[in-house]
Amino acid sequence: MRTLDPIEKEFLKPNVPHFEVGDTVDVHVKIVEGDKERIQIFTGIVIARRHQGLSETFTVRRMVQGEGVERIFPVQSPRVAAVEVKKQGRVRRAKLHYLRARVGRATKVEERTGAVEAAAPAPKGEAKAEPKPEAKSESKPEAKAEPKAGKKAESPAKK
Repeated sequence: MRTLDPIEKEFLKPNVPHFEVGDTVDVHVKIVEGDKERIQIFTGIVIARRHQGLSETFTVRRMVQGEGVERIFPVQSPRVAAVEVKKQGRVRRAKLHYLRARVGRATKVEERTGAVEAAAPAPKGEAKAEPKPEAKSESKPEAKAEPKAGKKAESPAKK
């Protein structure tokens, strides 16, 4: 346990979503323009996470007009209104800095199948439906199609 953990605990956000490196996320950022405040969405792939506690940050990369744009967001910042996970990626690295050198389809991250549905909690009023076991049918296997009587089967070794 770190020395500052009890002090930092007071300032931590209560509901930070679970996301990992490789996930495609929408980061809702509060932007102040003059006396007005609005929310802007930055969509991209999480290529890095670092530190822990109040100093935890994550880096999101996206392509804008053929140019790579990266932004570093503090997880606990009041400027970060929300983080939505769009797709969960299946990666084998802790940092995806190699994506910087890639272009086009090479920057795609393989999606973890069934991950977003499994990660989303079920609504409070409904119980999670369990899949029913499939009944095995006792049907006979289909017979192979025989050649028609009028045509003779030709052998492949014919010259």
